[in-house]
Amino acid sequence: MKKIMLGNLAIARGAYEAGVTVSTAYPGTPSTEITEAIADYKDIYVEWSPNEKVALEVAIGSSIAGARSICCMKHVGVNVAADPLFTIAYTGVNAGLVLVVADDPGMHSSQNEQDSRYYAMANSIPMLEPADSQEAKDMTKLAFEISEKYDTPVMLRTTTRVSHSQTYVEECDRVDVAIKPYKKDITKYAMMPAMAKKRHLVVEDRIKQIAIDSNKLEINRTIIKSTKLGIICSGVSSQYVEEAMPDASILKLGMVFPIPLDLIFEFASKVDELIIAEELEPIFEREIKAAGIKCKGKEIFSIQGELSVAIIKNKLLGVPIPVADNTLPVRPPVLCAGCPHRGVFYILNKLKLMVTADIGCYTLGAIAPLNAVDTVICMGASIGMAHGVDKALGCEASSRTVAVIGDSTFVHSGITGVINAVYNKGSSTIIILDNSTTGMTGQQHNPSTGKTIRDQVTHQLDIEAMCIACGVKSVSVIDAYDMKLIESTLKCELAKDEVSVIIARRPCILLTKDARVPYAIDQDKCVRCKACMKVGCPSISKALNGKIVLNPAQCNGCGVCVQMCKFDSIKLVGGAK
Repeated sequence: MKKIMLGNLAIARGAYEAGVTVSTAYPGTPSTEITEAIADYKDIYVEWSPNEKVALEVAIGSSIAGARSICCMKHVGVNVAADPLFTIAYTGVNAGLVLVVADDPGMHSSQNEQDSRYYAMANSIPMLEPADSQEAKDMTKLAFEISEKYDTPVMLRTTTRVSHSQTYVEECDRVDVAIKPYKKDITKYAMMPAMAKKRHLVVEDRIKQIAIDSNKLEINRTIIKSTKLGIICSGVSSQYVEEAMPDASILKLGMVFPIPLDLIFEFASKVDELIIAEELEPIFEREIKAAGIKCKGKEIFSIQGELSVAIIKNKLLGVPIPVADNTLPVRPPVLCAGCPHRGVFYILNKLKLMVTADIGCYTLGAIAPLNAVDTVICMGASIGMAHGVDKALGCEASSRTVAVIGDSTFVHSGITGVINAVYNKGSSTIIILDNSTTGMTGQQHNPSTGKTIRDQVTHQLDIEAMCIACGVKSVSVIDAYDMKLIESTLKCELAKDEVSVIIARRPCILLTKDARVPYAIDQDKCVRCKACMKVGCPSISKALNGKIVLNPAQCNGCGVCVQMCKFDSIKLVGGAK
């Protein structure tokens, strides 16, 4: 039976059909839906892990134990998981192990552009890349076959456009794969220097064999049309090439590392000009040129951003790229109406503090009108960076510096930063914005919510107790909507010459908005001072007639704007209390 599926859902289906037993992940766009979809298949054990490193380690353990396992993350998550990844390449696997990594060309939801093909090359791990949902499912299944055939983890690379676009997928039955017996073998699985030296030789021999065999893989497909121009591409770029250049000959690579050089030599011999169309880094181009094959690539296409049909037509045929309508107003991203982070950032900006922030919804505190955030680097970095400011500039700087991190990110990689700051006698002030969810990726559970991915009740991590256990003596829990309390608590904690933590707690508004009563503005009392607009709530706007209005359809009743108004002009709709 055929169904229209997102690429991510097709990967989940592929994992199910391949007989996967264990699935692990940390949510991160554009990869999140894979694991959410796998959770619908009751034959698979699935979990949200605290971070990507732990997720991969769990998958490695289950693979060595004999169960087919899949681990999913976005591209920057591989940085976190790199430590075990480099070594599992040496040990190999028992049952199949597939690491799905979703790259984000164009940075739709990421802090950098990163080409995960480099990780495959650095680890000598084979990598496959699908171009649509059907291929996403099929290559997931193929990845397990390759993993077990060659005793290696396999990486499956997607990009945002494949992850979040839909094509038809032919569903098949699940294959019941028996748990493989585990045999103790420290020369294979215990990577001490003596063992690792021998395993490194195995890795290099293995990848050479896979490179030879890749020339015969059906997922590397040649389409010969005009001999004037040949284009080598992969993934979603192949879709663009086929549409933009219907007469060109195409070599579409399904295995993107190692690349099939014999097949490429044969293809290059059949065309007058060879062009490499690849998003992000010139990885194919460098390898092909290093093999002595003449080609063009990044002198035509940019390293930055995505390709598209329009860009390919422009670069290869000179067709102008359509100009966007710049007359439309810009709509920047904003925190949701009623977001519990809004009041905190307003106060941080009011006090003119330096704010080292983290990855999550609260990155939006950097933009107008909140203008509170100074830095956003990576998951967990905020706490270490605030400690660095403290140690570089001393007590005066630490009294003007605050680290801001979310509850899920705190569990992901913030705890060690707290331990470090306490251990090294720091005086950082840390705000944990506890909104009871992993917000930016779609309200997933984490260890501090007390529920698993399948909504099963489990142990709930006590963030306050965790901070105390790390050695923090001053831990305050406050209402994230109480702006006076936020300000007074901040001033108090900043004055202390020790590490202190403020937990600003309110659930994400998307979890509770159905219980909210909206506010409205009494136009007879409103003096149009616009103080309520300074918090940047999307439900508050200035009408054409100059009046300040509050949209009841958007308002979630948080009351932050009420605290901004000195004229008592904002009231609950219908006089509700």
